[in-house]
Amino acid sequence: MSDSGHSEFASQWRFPLEPALKQLPTPAGDRFIEVFRRGTLQVEVYAPRGSDSQQPHTRDELYIVMAGQGTFLNNGTRTPFQPGDALFVPAGVEHSFEDFSDDLVTWVIFWGPEGGEGE
Repeated sequence: MSDSGHSEFASQWRFPLEPALKQLPTPAGDRFIEVFRRGTLQVEVYAPRGSDSQQPHTRDELYIVMAGQGTFLNNGTRTPFQPGDALFVPAGVEHSFEDFSDDLVTWVIFWGPEGGEGE
């Protein structure tokens, strides 16, 4: 990532999905890639395949589903999701995508302080 806070495939204000997807999986096998960072704001693309083994994150996050469908587990509650849905997860909460289609792609937006912003 450059000093300007964004990756080589992002402009100052626009973050196209396709170039980020072409970077997945990463050489380390990761199914997510950061496309922008400024202050506490971090934007990633996440495209799990097969299973989702995430652990709770230290900051609040928002998933915006671009493609795919399935079930989202959030703090013990399961909810169906589809393209266009936004899914909020408070910092420290167990969550994962379950029974999802092979084309699942989401934007992931992290922000705020460690531990989340609270209520």
